[in-house]
Amino acid sequence: MSHFITFEKYLIQDTCTFFQALEKLNANDALTLFVQNTDGNIIGSVTDGDLRRSLLRGITMSTNIQEIMFRDFIYIHKDKPNIALIEQARSNNIRLLPVLDESFNLVKLIDLKKQQSMLPIEAVLMAGGRGERLRPLTDTTPKPLLKLGDKAIIEYNLNNLIKYGVSQIYVSVKYLSEQIESYLGDGIKYNIHIDYLKEGHPLGTLGSVSLVDEFHSDAILVMNSDLFTNLNIEEFYNHFIESGASMAVATFPYVVSVPYGVLNTEHSEVKSFVEKPTYTYQASAGIYLIRKDVLHLIPADTFYNATDLMEALISGGKKISYFPIVGYWINIGKPDDYKKAQEYIKYID
Repeated sequence: MSHFITFEKYLIQDTCTFFQALEKLNANDALTLFVQNTDGNIIGSVTDGDLRRSLLRGITMSTNIQEIMFRDFIYIHKDKPNIALIEQARSNNIRLLPVLDESFNLVKLIDLKKQQSMLPIEAVLMAGGRGERLRPLTDTTPKPLLKLGDKAIIEYNLNNLIKYGVSQIYVSVKYLSEQIESYLGDGIKYNIHIDYLKEGHPLGTLGSVSLVDEFHSDAILVMNSDLFTNLNIEEFYNHFIESGASMAVATFPYVVSVPYGVLNTEHSEVKSFVEKPTYTYQASAGIYLIRKDVLHLIPADTFYNATDLMEALISGGKKISYFPIVGYWINIGKPDDYKKAQEYIKYID
């Protein structure tokens, strides 16, 4: 489910004429072309609107495309993704966004109807669990590969990451790992890069992060691969950056209804009384954003949970923020959860 697209149908040489651009544009679903010079550099863009306006100015069919193209086109630098610029492009209904290197060579084309952003993060998907509570389904199939509709559970999470431009993904594996590696491969079919973290023994919800030699992003997203959610990762990331926290936890509301009257007391005296109250708590959704500069707190190749890191950060005076998920979230841990997700997918996939 890659949202990067092939270049050729969207490129035109700077020696071409208005007529040649019109012909190519008519065969172009995005109604956009990028103008390339003889050195392979992108020097401008042309849309159907540009062609129509140039006709009104009296341009002829033989006019060189350089007289028509828009030179101040929006683009993204491959090493410095600008989230605000991508949001601007989306709000201006720009369909295609080129990603260029320092020489203005085209590296990628992003279809903004399908991909929301290009977040500067890497991701770790935890996929090593045994899935005991889903036996016998997991006796021969690892839980992340159980199907929801026509896709594996883990594939929905991959696709959501890809939707927000995450292209480097690590998958932590242990139980029936060869099946997961065979199914996902190296990521080329998704136009991303997948590396596998081999757990020799259980490492908890964060321990396998220590198996990555070096992260290149300042923020790392870690999540369980057996979740079914439409978390807006861009909003989660923006919240994380704006909060200045060392770690952010995605949460879902957990409601507890007490079927009895509850007394509010002080010493032996009743101060007030609440009949059958309901309390709402923010519970961890198993999805985290973590600053790279605190990853050293995770011990190497050791069982270590997200709660352990939270305790270490709080003890060290570091900030942890939380981000409520708006949408659906199902932790597929039990047969009832799996059945619920299977029903849900009928209406959203």
